[in-house]
Amino acid sequence: MAITSSATPASEPWTIELGALDRKMGVEILEESVQKVVARMPVEGNTQSFGILHGGASLAVGEAVGSWAAVKYASTFGKVVVGVDVNATHHRSASAGMIFVTATPIKLGRRMTSHEVVISDERERRICTMRITNLVIDKPMP
Repeated sequence: MAITSSATPASEPWTIELGALDRKMGVEILEESVQKVVARMPVEGNTQSFGILHGGASLAVGEAVGSWAAVKYASTFGKVVVGVDVNATHHRSASAGMIFVTATPIKLGRRMTSHEVVISDERERRICTMRITNLVIDKPMP
C-alpha cells in the first residue's frame, strides 16, 4: 500500500502528448511508463546535408523522450518538470530506417530527476547516449 500525504496526492501518470516538432519529425510513442518511455522516429526527413541523421534531430527527440519520462514520474504526485541539463555523445551515424529512443531513470527524486536516453538503430546498435536532468516543480497556476 502506498502512503501519500494530502500535500502531494497520488495521481494517475500523465499521458504523453506529441508537440508540433515531434509530429513534424515523425515521432511515434511505442511504450510509456514511469520506468521506461520508448519512441521511434524515421531517419528520412531528419537528416543533415550529408544524408545522415542530424545530431540536432537526435538531441530534439532524445530531450523530448527524456522529459516525457520525467513528467510521467512527477505527475504521479501532482508535479511537472522543467529541463535543467542535457548532454549527448554521438557514437555512430544512421542514414536510413528508424531510430528507437529509450529513456530510463537514473534517479527519481522529489526535486530532481535524471534519465539516461539511448538512441539505437533497427539493428540495436547504439547511435547516441544522452543524459537529461529535470527539476520537479509545482504546476503553474492558470
